[in-house]
Amino acid sequence: LDPNAWATAMNNLGMPPMGITGQPLMPDFDPSLGMMAGITPMNPMMPGLGMVPAALSQDVPVVKEIIHCKSCTLFPPNPNLPPPATRDRPPGCKTVFVGGLPENATEQLIMEVFGQCGDITAIRKSKKNFCHIRFAEEPTVDKALFLSGYRIRLGSSTDKKDTGRLHVDFAQARDDLYEWECRQRMLAREERHRRKMEEDRLRPPSPPPIVHYSEHECGQLGDKIKDDGKFHEAVRVLLTWLERGEVNRRNANNFYSMIQSSNSHIRRLMSEKSQHEKEMEEAKDKFKTALAGILAQFEQIVSVFQAASKQKAWDHFSKAQRKNLDMWRKQAEEIRNMHNEQLMGIRREEEMEMSDDDMEDAPDSKDSEDSVSQAEALKEENDSLRCQLDAYRNEVELLKQEQGKNQPIRSEEDNTHSQQLSFLQQALQGMQKQLLKMREELKQREAELEKSLEEKQQLKNQVQNLKEGLQNLQNEATASTVVSCSQEKEGPTERNPPSPVHSEREALLVGIISTFLHVHPFGASIEYICSYLQRLDTKINPTEVESLLSRLPCTFRQELTGVGASLEKRWNFCGFQGIKST
Repeated sequence: LDPNAWATAMNNLGMPPMGITGQPLMPDFDPSLGMMAGITPMNPMMPGLGMVPAALSQDVPVVKEIIHCKSCTLFPPNPNLPPPATRDRPPGCKTVFVGGLPENATEQLIMEVFGQCGDITAIRKSKKNFCHIRFAEEPTVDKALFLSGYRIRLGSSTDKKDTGRLHVDFAQARDDLYEWECRQRMLAREERHRRKMEEDRLRPPSPPPIVHYSEHECGQLGDKIKDDGKFHEAVRVLLTWLERGEVNRRNANNFYSMIQSSNSHIRRLMSEKSQHEKEMEEAKDKFKTALAGILAQFEQIVSVFQAASKQKAWDHFSKAQRKNLDMWRKQAEEIRNMHNEQLMGIRREEEMEMSDDDMEDAPDSKDSEDSVSQAEALKEENDSLRCQLDAYRNEVELLKQEQGKNQPIRSEEDNTHSQQLSFLQQALQGMQKQLLKMREELKQREAELEKSLEEKQQLKNQVQNLKEGLQNLQNEATASTVVSCSQEKEGPTERNPPSPVHSEREALLVGIISTFLHVHPFGASIEYICSYLQRLDTKINPTEVESLLSRLPCTFRQELTGVGASLEKRWNFCGFQGIKST
């Protein structure tokens, strides 16, 4: 094998050139890679070692030279010819098809020529002049394709059976596809494993488990529910216990007290909400005042630009300075207008919230607001009294059941139970009386509130009627002025003669017919004109068109053309002569 030619060929592929003995031909290549003799070592920095084959540089032209082997010689193809065509590269391709071999070629010759590209695992030679070669590595296929187009000659013989033109192409092999699919499945498994590990690493920790119900835990939870800081976590535990079905007849009082403690937090939450609303209103007022201050400064800046744009100051600036001043003035005005619209929008929202009608009925609205707040307070007291009433009823039922169960107990306990029962019944009667009294007060308040709302609605209706009357007066005044103006204008217009063109549609027809007849200098019949106009509008009538043309003698003229049987009426456009005569 000629070492110089093979070194040039391998350099074109970006490979370190090797000789037949497996030793590197380049002195600066590292021989410690431990490659076996006869197998071309590969530079580990080559891009061809990856899944994608190494792409040849487009900038450096590939120079193919004569390659001398032991028993044959390879002559390069004509460099001016296009590169040989190849099929699409199959995935994981390690097998190549080699055609154009000499008839006297042997497997030893094929191994001698293509063994320099890389390690060959199998050669399947046909009885004809082609074979299939399977390599151990995928990048080796690219080096084998480099030999496509070379002419091969065995020794120095010129016999036809000893010569041929190599054609190397990708080949589809089941073994290559199977290995590639196995490798893809392995990569997919690794990717799924890596993704799962990443998801496990980024998954948030699970919430702590809810403790099971016990007397001790119930007592601690009751204290936690009363604490504002621990209320959120304690309510979650209470909800879980209720959903699990931990409530029974023995611990119902404990759960009732915990639910009552949860209900007591509503007032705290409402006060916090009102506090936040108050802070939001203060922030809105602060923002509005700050925006008004910014807008005042913008007005000053815009007035500065307007003063600079006046003639006595403007003439002293250069052209570039005027351009910059004009641009700055426009930007300042745009920003000023934008801020002004924002401030007006805020004020408009406030006016919508507090309308003029509310301002007029300020005392009534205050009374109604006071009555609404008192009604809400009465409702809250009513609810709390109802809850206490239910609690007393539950306790009475429990005492009755215990009294029924423990009949053989001593008479002293019976007396105490009967006394407790009588006390509870008296308290219950007092609570019921108080509840009835509160309901009557609530009904009175609601009646007063409805009455005040009706009065307010009546006032609103009166204001609306006054506004409508004012609007009607304004409309009548404007109508009278319009009528008087129209009567004044009608006087001089009646003196003008009536126009032969009665509508805008007839004016459009005149323009279209004038354009049509202007390009027909010898005139056209009324049927020809109407056939053209009916393409634009099918409703056009020939009699309508002929009457329109006859009303305009200065623009259109009718002439008789032809002799005898060919005599016909034609309309001509005479607008240019008509404008001179008028």
